[in-house]
Amino acid sequence: MPHTATEKIVARHAVGLAAGHVPSAGEYVTIRPKHLMTHDNTGAVIPKFKAIIAGTKTAGGTPTPPKTAPLRIFDPKQPVFGIDHDIQNKTPENLGKYARIESFAREHGIDYYPPGRGIAHQIMIEEGYVTPGSLVVGSDSHSNIYGAIGAVGTPVVRTDAAAIWATGETWWQIPEQVQVVLTGELPQGATGKDVIITLCGHFKNDEVLNCCLEFTGAGVAHLSIEERMTISNMTTEWGALTGMFPFDDVLKGFLLDRARYFEKRAKRIAYTEADVERWWNERETFAADKDAHYAKVVTLDLASVSPHVSGPNSVKEMAPAAKLEQEKIKVNRAYLMSCVNARLSDFEAAAGVFNSNGSARKVADGVSFYVAAASSDVEAQAKSLGYWNTLIHAGAIALPAGCGACIGLGMGTLEPGEVGISATNRNFEGRMGDRTALCYLASPVVVAESACRGYIAAPTGSATDVRGTIDVRPAPQRDASAQAILAGFPERITGRALYLPLDNLNTDGIYGKDVTYRDDITPEQQGQYAMLNYDPQFQSIARDGDIIVGGSNFGTGSSREQAATALASRGIRLVIAATSGQTYKRNAFNNGFIVLECPALSEQLAEMFASEAAASTRTIPGPELDIDFATSTITCDGQTHSFGTLSETAQRLVVAGGSEAVVQGQLGGTKQNRML
Repeated sequence: MPHTATEKIVARHAVGLAAGHVPSAGEYVTIRPKHLMTHDNTGAVIPKFKAIIAGTKTAGGTPTPPKTAPLRIFDPKQPVFGIDHDIQNKTPENLGKYARIESFAREHGIDYYPPGRGIAHQIMIEEGYVTPGSLVVGSDSHSNIYGAIGAVGTPVVRTDAAAIWATGETWWQIPEQVQVVLTGELPQGATGKDVIITLCGHFKNDEVLNCCLEFTGAGVAHLSIEERMTISNMTTEWGALTGMFPFDDVLKGFLLDRARYFEKRAKRIAYTEADVERWWNERETFAADKDAHYAKVVTLDLASVSPHVSGPNSVKEMAPAAKLEQEKIKVNRAYLMSCVNARLSDFEAAAGVFNSNGSARKVADGVSFYVAAASSDVEAQAKSLGYWNTLIHAGAIALPAGCGACIGLGMGTLEPGEVGISATNRNFEGRMGDRTALCYLASPVVVAESACRGYIAAPTGSATDVRGTIDVRPAPQRDASAQAILAGFPERITGRALYLPLDNLNTDGIYGKDVTYRDDITPEQQGQYAMLNYDPQFQSIARDGDIIVGGSNFGTGSSREQAATALASRGIRLVIAATSGQTYKRNAFNNGFIVLECPALSEQLAEMFASEAAASTRTIPGPELDIDFATSTITCDGQTHSFGTLSETAQRLVVAGGSEAVVQGQLGGTKQNRML
C-alpha cells in the first residue's frame, strides 16, 4: 500500500507497531520523537514532570498516593531547552524561573540555550537537532517550522512534554494529509512570506485545518531554505499541524554547509557531511510513494503570488500591498523579528529597502521600527555584513534575539488604537499589545518600506490574480453510533449553553499573554483570567456548569494549555465547537477536559442568536443542552445533532484526570498499552 512521507516518518518513530505496519490517517500511535523543544514554558513542565515521577498530580483528577522514585529524565539527549519568550523581563521572579530551568538542565545533562541566544525554533535548526526524516516536536505552536528540513515537526503541549521527559514517548492521532503542489517561480518583489500569506488568505475556509501538509511540485526548487522555514512556520496560522518540504538538492546543500560549519567550530558536531550523504542515499525510505493518498490536493502557481498584507487582526483577510498603498494606512509601529522572519536574508532585504537607489533612507517620523534577530548567530552575521548597522543608522530600535513584541511581551508592544505592521506570524486581536490596536502582517520588504513611508507600502511588485485550486476529498459524514462508556466516564451531561459567536477564537483571547508565563498563578486561580481578552464581560455572565458552544477552529493559535485548563478552572463543563484546533483539543484531553465537535449545533445557535451576534455581543447565554455520550448525540431546543464518538483513548484521559495519571500508570506498570 502506498504511503505519504508523513506516514512513513511517523512509522519510523512509532513504538509498538506490528512488523511492517505503516499507520495511516486516523490511527492512534505511540511515538518517540527524536527531540522535544521547550522554551520559557519549561518552568511549567518541570513541576508536571516531578508530579508524574512522584505519583501526585498538579491539577484535576484524584491524586495517586505519593511514591519514592528517582527524578530521572528518560533520555537526557531528547529534550532541548531554549529560553526566548520573556527575556526582557528582569524581575526577580522571572530571573529566578530562568535560573531554576538552567539548574534543572545542568542537573540532568540537558542541552540548554540561555536568554539572548535566540528563538528556540531557530536554534533547533541552527544547531542541527532537526534532520531529514526525523520527527521533532516542540511545546510551541510554531514547531511546524521543522518541516522545512524534511522532518515531521509538530506541536505538543506541556503535559506531553512532561510525559516525554518521563518515558520518551507520547500519543498522537495521525491527521489527514494534504498535498500542496507549488508550480512556477516567484516574481520579483514576492517572497516566501507572500506565499504563506497568500495560502492563508486565498484558501481561508479551513481547508487544511488540523491536517499534515506536504509541499511538492517544481516550484519548491525555487524556494530557499529560509523561505521554506517561513512557509512551514506559518502553516500553523493556516490551520495545519505540520508543513513539510521534501529532501531535495536545495536542502542537501544547506545541510552540507551546516555540517562544514559544525566541523569548523569543533564543538557539538550535530552531524557530518558523511551523515548528510547517508541520509541522501536513504531518502526514498521516508519520501512519499508515487500513488500515496491525500485527503486534498492544493495547487498554487508561484508566478501569481505578489506582495500581500494580512489583516487587520486576521491572517484570513489579505489584500495586495499595492492596493493598500493607495489607501495610505498610517502605521505607528513596524516590526522585523520572530521565528518566521528574522533571518539573514530578511535583514538583507530590509537593509536593501533603506539603501535603495543609492540613498540612505530613514524611518519615517512618528514610526517606531523594532528589529530583533532570530538568534545571536544571525545578529552577528547581519552586523558583519552591514545589514544591522544600516537599519540602526536609519532609526531602527534594536531588541535582543527573542520573541518579545511578537508574543506581546517586553518593549514596543502596540498601544490602544495604534496600527502596526509586522513581519511576525500572528496578528490576533490583542496578541502584540492592546486589544483595540490593529495589526497587519507582511514580508520584511513591505514592513521596511512601510516604516520608511509611514504608511503601508511596497517597494516593488504589483497586484496579480492568485491562481490556486483545491481538490477536496471530504471525509465521510459521521453518524451517531453506539459507544461503549468506560467506568467513571459520564453517560450524559446537561448544562446551559454559553454561545460565543466567533470563528477562529484563538488561545490569546481565551487566556491572555500577560498571564501565560506567570508560574505563580495556580490552576485553581486560572479561571478568573479566562476569556478576558475575548470579552471582559465573560466572567460576570458565565456560571459553573455552563457548556461553551463556539464556531469553527475554536482554540486556534498558541499552544498554551491554560486556554483549556482556565475554562475548567472557571467551572465550564466542556466545550462544543463546529471544529476545534487540534493542539487545543490535545491540551484539553491531556488535562481531562472534554472538547466535542458538532457543526450542526453551532449552526443552530448561530441562527438562534443572529441578532445578538450582529450587535457584537460576544457571550450569549443559551438554552439547556443534553449530551448523550452513549449515542453520540446532543439535544438542544428540540433538535438532536450527532457528534463523533469519543474513543476509549479520550475517555480514559478524562476518567484519569489527564495524561499525567495515565503516564504514572505506565511507569507503575499498570498500563500494558503504553499511552493508549
